[in-house]
Amino acid sequence: MTEAHTTLRYRILRYTPNLVRDEWVNIGVLLEEVPGSANPARPRRALRLIEEPSEIARVRRLHPGADEELLRALPAEFDARLRAPENEVAVYLEKLGQTLSNVLQLSPQKALLAGDFDAEMDRLFRDHVAPPAWARGGILENTRAWIRARLNDVFLRHRILRHLERSVRVEEFTHPGDPLRLDYACRYNGTRGYLHAVALGRDPAQAKVLAYTAERIRLRTAHAEFTAITEVEPSRENPRHQFVAGLFQDQGIAIVPLSRIEKFAEGLRPRLH
Repeated sequence: MTEAHTTLRYRILRYTPNLVRDEWVNIGVLLEEVPGSANPARPRRALRLIEEPSEIARVRRLHPGADEELLRALPAEFDARLRAPENEVAVYLEKLGQTLSNVLQLSPQKALLAGDFDAEMDRLFRDHVAPPAWARGGILENTRAWIRARLNDVFLRHRILRHLERSVRVEEFTHPGDPLRLDYACRYNGTRGYLHAVALGRDPAQAKVLAYTAERIRLRTAHAEFTAITEVEPSRENPRHQFVAGLFQDQGIAIVPLSRIEKFAEGLRPRLH
């Protein structure tokens, strides 16, 4: 059966610290469903912004005087705005396109057809915003976005992507305003499961945040299962890897490296039906 496609439109959010020089760097993607017969009464829209240390660092490299505090505050600000009543969101976006702040600009709007909203958001963010992949010693730089892109490919091939919730808010379990979103969530055999990409070779704070979140969620859902998808198997010779592995073991978070993700997906699929 041919997958149904939906009309979407997107704009790129740009950070422009110096309007006179007209130099900018892309920091986000605003993606919306176009209202119509194929869309719900409230069209889906989402804004994905840079949040990871490598993404913020890239902006600083291009613009040493970048306002890092502003960049880190944007995800929570936009998230709150887009969750307002539909009429308020429409007015806000219209004003956004006309009179944005001195340092933020929206690109012209473009339309496209896509079969999956979340997969298209990942693609647009990867193509327009994410730091370009680069090689060090022949090995591609591993980031959460890099891991997540491969997860989407595997889950799509195993026909389980449509059974997973994506970009799942956790503020109901932690604190109002918590900007963290877990990559995937699902239900199987009466259990709630959560999957989240964690780059072992990057910022260990990612692991601390996931461990804290798992602990908070289990206060409400005792039997929730957590799985961290990593770029590699934790190395016994790497102190950082062992720190993360120990932290996850204490919180009952399973680790599945990408080298075992195909087998993991095969085992996950029958549990989702």
